[in-house]
Amino acid sequence: MRQDFTYTPEQNPHALRSREILKKYPEVKKWMKPYPMTAFWITFLNVILLGTGWAIEHYDLNGWWIFGLAYTVGALASHALFVLIHDACHDAIFKKRIWNKIWGIFCNIGQGLPSAMGFRTYHLLHHSHLNEYENDADLAFNWEARLVKNIWWRKALWFLCFFLIEAIRPAKLEKGKTFDRWVMINIVFIIATNWAIYTFIGPWALGFIFLSSFFSVGLHPVGARWVQEHYTYKEGQETYGYYGPLNKIQFNIGYHNEHHDFYRVPWIHLPKIKALAPEYYDNLYAHNSWTKLLLDFIFNPERDLYCRIVRKRDQKARQASSTPTKPSDLSFAK
Repeated sequence: MRQDFTYTPEQNPHALRSREILKKYPEVKKWMKPYPMTAFWITFLNVILLGTGWAIEHYDLNGWWIFGLAYTVGALASHALFVLIHDACHDAIFKKRIWNKIWGIFCNIGQGLPSAMGFRTYHLLHHSHLNEYENDADLAFNWEARLVKNIWWRKALWFLCFFLIEAIRPAKLEKGKTFDRWVMINIVFIIATNWAIYTFIGPWALGFIFLSSFFSVGLHPVGARWVQEHYTYKEGQETYGYYGPLNKIQFNIGYHNEHHDFYRVPWIHLPKIKALAPEYYDNLYAHNSWTKLLLDFIFNPERDLYCRIVRKRDQKARQASSTPTKPSDLSFAK
């Protein structure tokens, strides 16, 4: 078992690759514009989740039905909403930032959790400070990695409880505000919509929504995405793609190298980048099955939470990072 992360002095590799690709293929710029049709898919997914909750109440389905629907239909739809929150974070839905924030919050209706605005801050930090321990919430705490180790049942339990772990990870960050006006709006709005679901559809419908969100980031094939994106499966490679069939219903979230290279490009265009510049992506290690990855990470004793490349920072950078950064400073669109 590893005792620490693998450290590198190298800079973020995505900036270099994106410059090279833009120089060779300037037509990529035409895809760097918002895709408003994403708002339709946010609405559609919310309708699926609320409609399934209504069906549970209307047909008086029992606990096994609720569990089964949450693990299948619910988890897939809830995870897809997380993906579209991701696009909203990058202002890739509408031109004006305020509308991206509003639609990011709308994604939370079908999830029951007011996560969109907090995630926006920490995800933009993830891009600007990729794999820096102090500013990337995607990296595990040192105590977390030491606690889980490479023991299969602890890793399974880690997956199962990942939605809680993800909520406390930002506590270690040096940058980013943990609470602001938009976070408050997010919380109040989702409390109100949860009350409406409970009152007008029913308590089991709200329970189904919570359970769906629980599975969507945990012990489920789509939960393997949190490992797929940056856990080391090839020495020296920091970011990994997934090119399996679930991209079709998960809005191309598996095109993760392409996304880090061109974060302004909405989900609909990411496969076009790979097709345009295969010489930059075909030689990178990628996964083809989230289910296989989930099982490998849990049962392979060579896999643990220290299976990550972490970027070293010099003292000057460390001192600079102590200055608080506003979420607006980290946004990628005007």
